[in-house]
Amino acid sequence: MAKSIIIIPALNPDLRLCYLVNELKNLGLNDIVIIDDGSTKRVHDGKNIFHEITKMGCILHRHNANLGKGAAIKSGIKTAIKTYGNNIEIITCDADGQHLPKDIRRVADALKENPTSLILGTRDFSGENVPKKSKYGNKITSLFFRITKKKKCPDTQTGLRGIPNCLIPLALEEQGQRYEYEMNFLSDAADINDMIYVPIETVYEDGNKTSHFRPVQDSLLVYGRPLRYASSSLISTVAEYALFILLEMFLGSGAFFAQAGSRIFSGIINFALNKYWAFGSKRSGSRELIRYSILFGAQLLISATLITALSYVMSAVIAKIIVDTCLFFISYQIQRRWVFKKGATTNERKIYKKTKNAKGKIYMGHSI
Repeated sequence: MAKSIIIIPALNPDLRLCYLVNELKNLGLNDIVIIDDGSTKRVHDGKNIFHEITKMGCILHRHNANLGKGAAIKSGIKTAIKTYGNNIEIITCDADGQHLPKDIRRVADALKENPTSLILGTRDFSGENVPKKSKYGNKITSLFFRITKKKKCPDTQTGLRGIPNCLIPLALEEQGQRYEYEMNFLSDAADINDMIYVPIETVYEDGNKTSHFRPVQDSLLVYGRPLRYASSSLISTVAEYALFILLEMFLGSGAFFAQAGSRIFSGIINFALNKYWAFGSKRSGSRELIRYSILFGAQLLISATLITALSYVMSAVIAKIIVDTCLFFISYQIQRRWVFKKGATTNERKIYKKTKNAKGKIYMGHSI
C-alpha cells in the first residue's frame, strides 16, 4: 500500500500553517513536505514559521526565489520520493487556511479507497462568502473544461487534490510552473484516469486576501495552452500567406507550387510551435511528426472536400470560414490527445490506469 504524503506549497505563510500541521498530525497524517517557495517573510508573531514546522517533524524544501505553485508541487513530489521512496501517493493542499484538516483527511481516505483515481476536494461556490473573482473564475474554467474535455468538473481550481501513484510521472513532467500547472495536470489526468469528487467546506477568510493568485496574469496562464495553440495557428497562417505572395507574385512560381510550398512551410512552423510551445512535448519528434503529417494531410483533404461541397449552397469564403473554424477546434483535441499525447515519462514509466468512468463520481466515504 502506498504511503500518503501531504505536500503544502507555502509563500510567506503565517501561524495558520503551524496550526494546520498540528491538526493533520492529530488526524494521523504525519508525513508532511513543506515547500518554501521563496518566502521573503518567515517570521510571524515572533516565530519563524518554517523553523516551527521543522520542529514538528515536517520535511522542508526551499526555493531561493519564488518559482510558482506548479514548481513547488513538483519539488515537493521529488522531495517526497527522495525521502520516502517511490511507493507513495500525494495529497496537495494550501497553506492559507482554505483547506480544513478534516477535509484533507477525507481526501486522503478517498485516495486510499480509490488508489488509481484522481481525488478532487470540491467546494460549493453558491455561498455569499465566496469572492466574486473565485466564483466567476471557477464558472469560466469549469465551462471551458466541459467544452474541451466533454466532462463535468465542479471545481477545477481546487488545490486540495489526491494524486495516485500511477499519476506521479505525469505530475512530475507536466507543463507549467505557476497556477496554470494545476489546470494542465487536471486536463491531462482526466484523459486517462477517473475523477472522484470529495465535497469540502468552502473557506474564504477576509475575502481571500492571503491568496497569491493574480487575476489577470494567472488567468492568462491558466488558459495558456489553448491561447498558445491559437497563437501558433495565427503565426503559421501569416507565414503561409506571406510565402504564398512571395512565391506567386514576385518569383512567378505559379499558383499550384506557391500554394503547396507555402502550405508545407506553414505546416512545419505550426508543428514546431505546437510541439515545443503550445503543448510542451519533451519527446523525440519522429513519431509526433508522422502523426502530425497524417493529421495535416487529412485536414487538407477534408477541408478541400467540405469547402467544395458547401460552395454549391453558399459563398466559398463563408464555407471556408465555417470549415476551417470547425477543423481548428477538432485539430486542437486531436493534437492534444494523439499527436502530442502525454504517455511514458522521461524514465519510461507509464501511467497504467485507464478507465471508462470518465465523468467522475461523488465520494460517499465516512466523515471525520
